[in-house]
Amino acid sequence: MSANAMSEARVLTEQDPRWQSVIARDADADGAFVYAVKTTGVYCRPSCPSRTAKPANVTFYASFADAEAAGFRPCLRCNPAGQSPAQANAAIVAEACRLIEASDALPKLDDLAERMGMSRFHFHRQFKAITGLTPRRWAAAHRARKVRDELLARDDSIAGAIYGAGFNANSRFYEQSNEVLGMTPTAYRNGGRNADIRFAVGQCSLGAILVAQSDKGICAITLGDDPDALVRDLQDRFPRANIIGGDAGFEKLVAQVVGFVEAPRIGLDLPLDIRGTAFQQRVWQALRQVPAGQTVSYADIARRIGEPKAFRAVAQACGANHIAVAIPCHRVVRNDGALSGYRWGVERKRALLDKETQA
Repeated sequence: MSANAMSEARVLTEQDPRWQSVIARDADADGAFVYAVKTTGVYCRPSCPSRTAKPANVTFYASFADAEAAGFRPCLRCNPAGQSPAQANAAIVAEACRLIEASDALPKLDDLAERMGMSRFHFHRQFKAITGLTPRRWAAAHRARKVRDELLARDDSIAGAIYGAGFNANSRFYEQSNEVLGMTPTAYRNGGRNADIRFAVGQCSLGAILVAQSDKGICAITLGDDPDALVRDLQDRFPRANIIGGDAGFEKLVAQVVGFVEAPRIGLDLPLDIRGTAFQQRVWQALRQVPAGQTVSYADIARRIGEPKAFRAVAQACGANHIAVAIPCHRVVRNDGALSGYRWGVERKRALLDKETQA
């Protein structure tokens, strides 16, 4: 190829918006296209970690089938015709989580890694990066969830619930009960069955807004188009609680939250009843420290909580947040500044950020 032809090919590639996805190794672009490299004869997915090819040698194809029809073979490193390495690791970790949850006792790390076909170090690193927890902490969190479910589901003794959750001695559980439940087992069982949660639904510029409050503080702020759907979601989250429509005094609280949505810089100084895993709570606390008008990436939050490789788990924690605006997960964007998913819709996320930057 002549120098002029090489120059023209480079310019055409660099002007193609897909090239920016290749440079950024954007996993979100995987599946949208593949690119082939003339000098190596292989084609790759956009997120391929291999050294970036010279743009003059790159050709874009709509699918791996088109690239293979043109005579290119799949990259062995990013496997563009099958699962990406990230998808493969996620599937392996999901299987490991199922094994942990199905075991009466925590399997040894070496045994788990061997069953997953990984080295001990690589498995531990991938597990923590994807879930935000080590295998041991994942097992502890699962057991904590199980004992909470057992306490609420069973009508026999508390000891029966403790043994049903996998603790083989009452003393071992009671040593951890405050950490696991935040209270004694009796108080948790009674509170779970008789807790009063007041709520009201209002309207704001983003549509319907539901605000719910327990005796500890705001436990839900949700947004949507259908008020009835917001109420059903609240009932599903707290099936054993007494869900009570708010009175006139509670309506003032809703008005305060709506005012915060419309003018976020006024702040919202209300107690919150935050319910989540230890990792989720660390993420949510970090989010509350992001000032209005500023944005951060998932990787930024992961670094702030001391888990720099757990950005995927940070994204999952953001998606699990039920207290909109007060826990501002809308201030988290992708590394390139583009808006990513939002529990209550990307358009609402954009509108919230616009309000904060224009205030």
